[in-house]
Amino acid sequence: MVEVIWHGHSCFELRGNGLTIVHDPFGSVPGIPDPKAEADIILCSHSHWDHNNADAVKKEDSEILEEFAGTKNLKRLEIRGIGTFHDEKRKGSRGKNSVYVYQLESVTFCHLGDLGHDLNDEEVSAIGQVDVLFIPVGGFFTIGPDVATSVVVKLNPRINIPMHYRAPMMGGMFSSLKPVDDFIKDKENIQQLDGPSIQITKDTLPEVTTHILLKFW
Repeated sequence: MVEVIWHGHSCFELRGNGLTIVHDPFGSVPGIPDPKAEADIILCSHSHWDHNNADAVKKEDSEILEEFAGTKNLKRLEIRGIGTFHDEKRKGSRGKNSVYVYQLESVTFCHLGDLGHDLNDEEVSAIGQVDVLFIPVGGFFTIGPDVATSVVVKLNPRINIPMHYRAPMMGGMFSSLKPVDDFIKDKENIQQLDGPSIQITKDTLPEVTTHILLKFW
């Protein structure tokens, strides 16, 4: 069993197989307290301050990857980083972005970070089969609802968890993000949970893509 905990924005904590993995810990996002965890592995998709606050969740022996492309074994876990871009024109105007893929407790997880463009065939092939997808849907800084829908269709995950959208308390520049309702308005198979966490096992994965909305507020 893998426990998935959403800390808000794009930060997720995964616990399984004796490991704690934290994706994209943020710092100083208006309206949201910085995440608190003790991560064995910290995966930062890129170097922006709202995605690479490793100090908030690291411990003495934490392993950290930031904007990594390739394959690496950390603490018995094989992690693949697929290089993408933060902007829709793939010109690096906002820098590069790493998509991370790994298998934990026989479940394949993929975190898209601050993906800024649709995926081409080569990128879809590099990512491969996905059981649980974490995808930005708020637009402005990343892909928005329409492109996110295209990415979900291409990757065909069993569970899709939206992230990086405007939550009620978020202020500052994050008020430019679209709400998650703009993404799910035309979707089927939606589950709205009342809390920030979910437990996932290989045996209980849904047969068709199910959009699961977690709530950290």
